[in-house]
Amino acid sequence: MRTQSPSLTTQRAAIDTMSVAVGVASALAAVALAGAAVGKSAPLEWPGIAMSAQILVVLAGLAYLAIRHLPRRAEGPAEEVVPLSAVVDLVTWHDAQGDVLRAGPASAALLGVPPAALQGDGLLKRIVVADRPVFLKALSDAANGKREVTVGFRLQSAPDASGRPAVVFVEMRVNALDSRDPAGGAAVIAFIRDVSAQHKHADELEAARHDAEKANELKGRFLATVSHELRTPLNAIIGFSELLGAEHPFLVTEERRKEYAHIIRSSGHHLLEIVNTLLDMSKIETGNFHFEPEPFDFRELSVSVCDLMQLKADEAGVTIERRLDADLPELTADRRACRQILINLLSNAVKFTPSGGKVTVRVSASSKAVVLAIADTGIGIPEADLPRLGDPFFQSGDVHRRNQEGTGLGMSVVRGIVGLHQGQIAVESGAGVGTTVTVSLPIRPVLDPAPAKPVVVQTRARVAARPAERKIA
Repeated sequence: MRTQSPSLTTQRAAIDTMSVAVGVASALAAVALAGAAVGKSAPLEWPGIAMSAQILVVLAGLAYLAIRHLPRRAEGPAEEVVPLSAVVDLVTWHDAQGDVLRAGPASAALLGVPPAALQGDGLLKRIVVADRPVFLKALSDAANGKREVTVGFRLQSAPDASGRPAVVFVEMRVNALDSRDPAGGAAVIAFIRDVSAQHKHADELEAARHDAEKANELKGRFLATVSHELRTPLNAIIGFSELLGAEHPFLVTEERRKEYAHIIRSSGHHLLEIVNTLLDMSKIETGNFHFEPEPFDFRELSVSVCDLMQLKADEAGVTIERRLDADLPELTADRRACRQILINLLSNAVKFTPSGGKVTVRVSASSKAVVLAIADTGIGIPEADLPRLGDPFFQSGDVHRRNQEGTGLGMSVVRGIVGLHQGQIAVESGAGVGTTVTVSLPIRPVLDPAPAKPVVVQTRARVAARPAERKIA
């Protein structure tokens, strides 16, 4: 940003040249005046004098402008051609060791600190630790290679109102100085520019790409799951209805006719359940889920759902154990939505618990929330699948080889409903060691008028208990 002023000899030579030019112009004007006087052998007329005077004025003006615009002699060893206050980038001068000798005033706008705070290792200390090697290598390459080096790294600005420093993404261009500044001994000069906006835009593009890939993956899971879930009941409905409508009804006994009608009815209910689940999930995601909170007894609701699921548990050979506190406070929530939470979680527990297993339903209360915990002794969830638990249409294991029916939307619907109630959900599980799902619902939630997003499922891997070591006598 500084340049050496021209030498005194150069200035004098330029002035002498201008002086000679003015002298020649004046002589030519004088000759013109004399020629006019001799040629007419009479006193000079006014037009000739005026023209000559105009020529002298123009030449004198040109000479004055030329001399005025000569570079002035510097008072010191160097002078700024462009003020640093007009430069948007942060300009820093570094010595051979990388320490900052000087810094421009743009440090206040970029980092919120004065230039003096960056001197020495002040700039290095504000660089994120993981990015410091890149910064130092760029300075070294520029100083030794005598070429421009461009790198990007992160800087920490002055703390904000919360006391936490903000991270600024910057791009630095480093150039080696042809000759070291005699006043400061700088080896390289760096121009640091804030590129946080460009970095944010790149992150947004990456997030959009990730969302598009996730949506494509979700579409694939949807097609695989729904086609698998719809094919079996539809085949049953079509096949048994054709038998009932055959031309020889005597081939179908009254007992078989009732059996076929029961299969058709249960298959139709299964299809309706799938459609209702899809509609609920769509309403939750679009913010159109019918949500009417009111005070009610959550223990009474839990008893009714356990009674409803008891028949299914008996058919599967699974025991349902109830541990419901008697002094629960009234819960302000949507009764129908909470009933759906209980049905989804309890049916999943019974479904994935082998015959002879047990499902425990616990309902308790803390000072601010009602806590529901459903634990089973079933097949459990592998640790690798826990992070994806609750994603729409996701099911642990191979969807085409699983033994249990389901769309993989049960936990997704639970996530959405818990989010509407400003609650929390946690899952602890492991392969072969069962699963425990805990849902916390605020007793009096502070509901936001804006649609709530599905809550994040907090997961924890469960390890199988080791067999007790036998004591050696």
